[in-house]
Amino acid sequence: MTRVRVLLADDQTLVRAAFAMLVESAPGMEVVGQAGTGREAVALARQTRADLVVMDIRMPDIDGIEATRLLAADEELSGVKVLVLTTYDTDEHVVEALRAGASGFLVKDTRPAELLDAIRVVAAGESLLSPGPTARLIARVLRAPDVPAPACGTLGQLSERELQVLTLVARGLNNAEIAEALGLSPLTAKTHVSRIMGKLAARDRAQLVITAYESGLVTPPSGAEARTGPARRRPEAGAT
Repeated sequence: MTRVRVLLADDQTLVRAAFAMLVESAPGMEVVGQAGTGREAVALARQTRADLVVMDIRMPDIDGIEATRLLAADEELSGVKVLVLTTYDTDEHVVEALRAGASGFLVKDTRPAELLDAIRVVAAGESLLSPGPTARLIARVLRAPDVPAPACGTLGQLSERELQVLTLVARGLNNAEIAEALGLSPLTAKTHVSRIMGKLAARDRAQLVITAYESGLVTPPSGAEARTGPARRRPEAGAT
């Protein structure tokens, strides 16, 4: 059985210790390192070849956003996934972390089982995004006057079908649900998602979501959907 190699990065020793005990108690997971600063997290990721980094956003030296950006820029660490932690789901730095290359985010007061589930989801190649909170965060950032231009390519490169698929990705659907919604086979849906990522030079589905909102293809939800968002989904086999 393949074990998920987890690196924990948080400046609070007690938080790291609690997370370490939780991860080590879960079948199929092991903690391969603990870092107290962003720079240490990057160094340990290179040293341990962790599969996934649980990354606190606020850390000394360099913060979790810059550490995530350094990991994403290192070709030798292209397989390392980053799951960022934040104190509040209204923290606009979460969007910066997703732009930097993180594959998802959780609030720190999440239940233990949810953290373990999130690690499995992100390590399996899925993005962990709650569309309601994520949409609100993106909307806040886009209203700011100094928002940087989107890092990904333009949507003009996409076909009509690819635009439909991207819209559903941004709404939180996985490949099987996209296939059902559009009358496609799951393999075809997965192929469309992979091609969209290639055309837009997106690292993962998280960046596709940000691009969809930044471009105006998808607008933030309102009402009950924005408050709750759809239920979290487990990863599909071989998901992109």
